[in-house]
Amino acid sequence: MTKQRILTGITTTGTPHLGNYVGAIRPAIEASKSDDNLSFYFLADYHALIKCGDPDQVHSSTAEIAATWLACGLDPEKAVFYRQSDIPEIPELCWLLTCLTAKGLMNRAHAYKAAVAENEEAGEDPDFGINMGLYSYPILMAADILIFNANKVPVGKDQIQHVEMARDIAGRFNHHYSEKFVLPEAQVDEHVAVLQGLDGRKMSKSYGNTIPLFLPPKKLQKHINKIKTNLLEPGEPKDPETSTVFQVWQAFANAEQLEYMRTQFADGIAWGEAKKQLCALIDEEIAPAREKYEELMAKPQEVEKILLQGAEKAREFAKPLVQELRHAVGIRKLS
Repeated sequence: MTKQRILTGITTTGTPHLGNYVGAIRPAIEASKSDDNLSFYFLADYHALIKCGDPDQVHSSTAEIAATWLACGLDPEKAVFYRQSDIPEIPELCWLLTCLTAKGLMNRAHAYKAAVAENEEAGEDPDFGINMGLYSYPILMAADILIFNANKVPVGKDQIQHVEMARDIAGRFNHHYSEKFVLPEAQVDEHVAVLQGLDGRKMSKSYGNTIPLFLPPKKLQKHINKIKTNLLEPGEPKDPETSTVFQVWQAFANAEQLEYMRTQFADGIAWGEAKKQLCALIDEEIAPAREKYEELMAKPQEVEKILLQGAEKAREFAKPLVQELRHAVGIRKLS
């Protein structure tokens, strides 16, 4: 039976947080354990350059994210785990696709349209401060997906458009040259939690409202204590549906623990006590991975070795495809 190829990337622009873990890392590692899947997981360091001009941050984030995936249980023997920049076939494919992609398609990309709208609202030139990395980001993402002919790309709802664009670009190539690409599908798991951050909005580095994943217990408690709550006193019933504390609890609790905390909310648990119990629940799941993470961060040469081995595996798929694509577009030997 042909295995389903599943591809996931995380941009190397910051320290992994609980939202990354619950929304991407934990479900992806679970999926990689299935014998029906061939999973590709990568550190999107080329993508990082679009958002981040600090080389030290890109470098340190690459180490942190690689160590996080490995510490959380990713088995590099069962999956293809690599750094985007170690695969030279990706930027080459990106150029081949760029030469076929309509500018009008890029004009419709959400990130570009949002940046233009922000400029217009501020009375600036529509393209003020917008670089070509941001503008053509969907083409690089298409190259990431198509270089391995991935069947499924797990994404949040805000990323569905990029997978659809990859399908459009692949279809155009297939029509113009020859059938070389599988048309990928976005995979949105409605059951995967999107964690709220300290301020109640989606947990995101861009909002600065995150809880870093591997904080030691005391620092974890300090961050959890910053979660916004209402002014209800101890003893007053609290609504779990509108509470960030309960929402984060839900992402880490089993069915029994979930029912327990619902009862506690109905009985009017004090916010301080709820946050204390939340810290203990998270720490119970994260502590073993934290220890492994700290070991890996102390031995960067081991992480580097794993990434380079992953790049070799990845290029076994990428090199023959690019050779086919070169031939298809007319880049061939003269003899």
